[in-house]
Amino acid sequence: MRFSAVVFSALASSVALVSAAPADKLSAGLRLIKTSPTDPGTWVTEEDKISKYTAKNIGFVDITDIKDPEVLALLSTPSGKEVKLASRAITYPTSATHQTQANPLVSQVSTTNPQSWLTTLTNYYNRYYKSTYGTQAATWLFNTVKSVAAANPAITVTQFTHSAFNQPSIIAKIPGTNSSIVIVSAHFDSTGGSSTARGPGADDNGSGVVVILEALRVLANAKFAPKDTLEFHFYAAEEGGLLGSAAVFANYKSAAKKVLAVVNQDMAGYSPSGKISIYTDYVDSALTAYTRVIATAYTGTTTSDACGYGCSDHASARSNGFPAAYVCDEKMATSSPYIHTANDAYSTIQWPAVLRHAKFTVAFLVEASYL
Repeated sequence: MRFSAVVFSALASSVALVSAAPADKLSAGLRLIKTSPTDPGTWVTEEDKISKYTAKNIGFVDITDIKDPEVLALLSTPSGKEVKLASRAITYPTSATHQTQANPLVSQVSTTNPQSWLTTLTNYYNRYYKSTYGTQAATWLFNTVKSVAAANPAITVTQFTHSAFNQPSIIAKIPGTNSSIVIVSAHFDSTGGSSTARGPGADDNGSGVVVILEALRVLANAKFAPKDTLEFHFYAAEEGGLLGSAAVFANYKSAAKKVLAVVNQDMAGYSPSGKISIYTDYVDSALTAYTRVIATAYTGTTTSDACGYGCSDHASARSNGFPAAYVCDEKMATSSPYIHTANDAYSTIQWPAVLRHAKFTVAFLVEASYL
């Protein structure tokens, strides 16, 4: 890999900070976070992460537990300076080619179950990943995913446990005829601006969760049999610096899994524009172009924007060398003004946006299952 002097300096500093993590800082519960590719890292408390960064919509990645120099290198690589790895050497179609298979399934998408699921999710006081509420929400979601998946006995549902906190990530898998993987993802934790604040997390990111869950329901009921293996990821601890997804993708990298695509959705329920927005920074450009092709074919015109460093879990896929794209409900300037507060409530959700994202997700999974 080649990096500019600035990036190399930031990488060297980050590696040094991580590898020489002072015992006193760790014993004091401090965490090392990066807020940009050139930021070598800052030690902060868990509460600082939420109240001084997340609550102010400042993106960051918690790198305390990341030891892999390749991952740290990619976390120190600016957007648009993609490192071409073998795992990203994938050629995507330039048009939707499986509408005959996808359309009947897309027509089965509904907001009936998502409304029920989101009611339950937002009724938790918050879903902060270190709170008892966050653990309770994880248990409910795991049981709900299992119940939805039960329509097809071939589907497996597992918990991915994390050593530093009790909230597990959840992975549902529809096995394909080959082991190459297509992933759709959303995080299910939430915060209201502090670790103890009310945080219903309706748009951020209960909306993304119910979209992914609805897509699983449709494909499970149809007993859809893909060529490529399809996975549905529900990540813990995104608001704490992408912790859940970082651990999942570190595991996938270590296991040398072949991942063809990761499409992350974080906020899918508030859209004044009435259009899906596909973000273009810290993503794989080829997969992003393909994602736009599918979204346009099945939902109409899309918009574009950039969300900044560490803005959601696609950054974990990217930093572990997997092709990632990010789909959101709106451009930054007109997105929900309620996120990371107690006002990110069920009543603010615009259900046509959820329906649009769920239809896109089903279509993407069907189309990409033939990559």
